[in-house]
Amino acid sequence: MKNDPISRKQALRRIGGLVAGTGLLPLVPFSAAAESRTDPRPAPGRAARNGRPHIILVMTDQHRGDAIGCDGNPAVLTPHIDALAGEGTHFRHAYSPSPSCTPARSCLLTGLTPWHTGLLGYGRVARRYRYELPRMLRQAGYYTFAVGKNHWFPQKALHGFHGTLVDESGRVEQDGFVSDYRDWFKLQAPGVDPDKTGLGWNSYEARAYALDERLHPTRWIGKTAVDFLDRYDLDAPLFLKVSFERPHSPYDPPQRYLDRYRDVTIPGPVTGDWEGVLYNHGKGVPADSIPTTGPQDASFGNFGIDQVLKSKKHYYANISFIDDQVGELVAKLKEKGMYDNTLILFTADHGDAMGDHYRWRKTYPYQGSVRIPCVVKWPGSTPMALKPGTSLGQPVGLQDILPTFLEAAGEKIPADMDGKSLRGLVTGMRDAWRPYIGIEHATTYWPNNYWAAVTAGHYKYVWYFRTGQRQLFDLEGDPGEKTDLAQAPGHASLMQQWENHLKDYLAERGDGFVKDGRLVIRSETLLYGPHYPRFAEDTAEALRHWQRQEKAGYFLTPVPGNIPQP
Repeated sequence: MKNDPISRKQALRRIGGLVAGTGLLPLVPFSAAAESRTDPRPAPGRAARNGRPHIILVMTDQHRGDAIGCDGNPAVLTPHIDALAGEGTHFRHAYSPSPSCTPARSCLLTGLTPWHTGLLGYGRVARRYRYELPRMLRQAGYYTFAVGKNHWFPQKALHGFHGTLVDESGRVEQDGFVSDYRDWFKLQAPGVDPDKTGLGWNSYEARAYALDERLHPTRWIGKTAVDFLDRYDLDAPLFLKVSFERPHSPYDPPQRYLDRYRDVTIPGPVTGDWEGVLYNHGKGVPADSIPTTGPQDASFGNFGIDQVLKSKKHYYANISFIDDQVGELVAKLKEKGMYDNTLILFTADHGDAMGDHYRWRKTYPYQGSVRIPCVVKWPGSTPMALKPGTSLGQPVGLQDILPTFLEAAGEKIPADMDGKSLRGLVTGMRDAWRPYIGIEHATTYWPNNYWAAVTAGHYKYVWYFRTGQRQLFDLEGDPGEKTDLAQAPGHASLMQQWENHLKDYLAERGDGFVKDGRLVIRSETLLYGPHYPRFAEDTAEALRHWQRQEKAGYFLTPVPGNIPQP
């Protein structure tokens, strides 16, 4: 590309066999001419002169906010992540805007809320948005690369990355797709089944990884990222995304990580007095009638405390496995002399219900599903107004990551971007922060699981669209959400206050959500909203994707008639 000093030839020569064997090409979103006009980069060497920090985004998948040691959970062993928090900031009230993979990752990609990405539940990430994290950093002069899971479509889409090396947890959503990990696995272990452990992608069952640890996707992602860093010698600042598939099921850590938890007391599941009321379209299910058997990928059921403890032990061990990869990344950054001038942000797309309130997997408004880890180690140039190791309580979300990175890179944050830069919270500008954050998810698993919620981290208000059921939780006094204050006397004014917050959050959507000052009970799910990018191939493919998911039993409601048309 004419105006790109980091040419394909130059990059392949410097990064060597890691990238050269993948066949990756520079991003050309519409045409080479369009890209050259919108992608001005500095001449080599400018990055060192202007002091722009390197940016490393480390993501996990389905990782609960309470499943890191620095959150106050002594049962999970994460010394390397805790060390980053000790040098930086832990945001203890971090939330997924829509707690399943694709809508959450759309918010992270764009800096927008679900309403403005147009993806309100588990659908398909659009091919292009007006704001995209890797593209905007690339235009700011960064070399952009990703390793691991993106969960985009097409599965090797770039969205501005110079290159990606991906794994998709066995997911194949287009003809001929083979992940980079699966091709690498064939090279390392010809004829061996990479899924030999025998667990499904959404199973609540758990067992030790059946193959050599070096073949595990967590190890492949970690080592590939470290190898990339080892070879990186461009003058441009680096944006590297390292996205782990675990601790999302399968719960399959290597045995030596399980051994670390031999003498650790694992916390059991949390239950309250309200769970059955919200199952089966709000008609209510007595607690002793909640299913005790079901498929291994069940989303709801009382499968016993022993099963929860076993699953959680393996889940924690997978997190410790990831934590060691984080430690190796940090060590390599220090070895390369990059660490002090690097912003490292550790987070996840959403949590894991892990048997709490008889729920498994995600898509729920409860803490195990919606609260996520968020730890930031700031570059040395950041004018900190806080001591290292501070834990902040402002409500933050995945939409805040892109504006945080833009500000760190010295770039302007667009005025219509929903997210806010976390940097302001640590540099002394906390007064203008949002009073609450909105969360939502379109219908998944059973009809009544269609909801929106608002929280500031100390209270949470939940509204179920189909039934009009309301819930209110005191998250400080009752972090396990055992008691629904909506059913307790004496909370009318507090209920009204938080209901007003939710109405404000939903108001721009019109009479289908808030009418005459009242929340509206909805008979139809809105999965793709009016802001979903309206490209014919995207919307047609989105419809086919929904139909495939419905046929597989992922949704228990008919295909809606409101998917945007070209």
